Amino acid sequence: MSSQPHTVLPWVVSRTSLPLLSMRCIACRSESATIGDGKFRVNANGKLLDVWLLAHCTSCDRTAKLTVHERTPVKSLSPTALDGYRTNDPALAASTLLDPLIAHRNRFTLDWKGVWNLNAPPTPLDHAWPIHIEVVFEDPIPVRPDRLIAYGLALSRNEALQRIKCEIPLRRPSNTGFNFTVMPAE
Repeated sequence: MSSQPHTVLPWVVSRTSLPLLSMRCIACRSESATIGDGKFRVNANGKLLDVWLLAHCTSCDRTAKLTVHERTPVKSLSPTALDGYRTNDPALAASTLLDPLIAHRNRFTLDWKGVWNLNAPPTPLDHAWPIHIEVVFEDPIPVRPDRLIAYGLALSRNEALQRIKCEIPLRRPSNTGFNFTVMPAE
């Protein structure tokens, strides 16, 4: 264990709104859509349900249906989920949109540009001792750690890369928490 004093700072990456969907509209060939109000469409066929999350093209406002459940027995869904689909629960719409299996099934990706925020206390870069920072993600927001660190420290990416020590690859997007240490300036 090190005898040097150090400071531990928490950083939290959170989303400010729902991301846009990157998917091609069949009407106007635009590449972005939104879920708008987060409305579900539920269709019953006997004891089987189809559930869709409705998405709207940002260019032509055409509605597309994102498959959530297809020909699913009613008894296999929880009463909470059924009620959420019926009442268009915004939290359920958000968790459905962020589910990677739903994205894969419906062939869309999420555009996180401008819809996340870094909540970080001021970092004293002129401190004589190393500063340890713990990064936590509230949602699976894919951000490159080198860009996040440079943004949070208000440094260029090159300077940030020279001053930090981290055990994860910094140039690959990460959406899980990680730790790094900011070393004093030389």
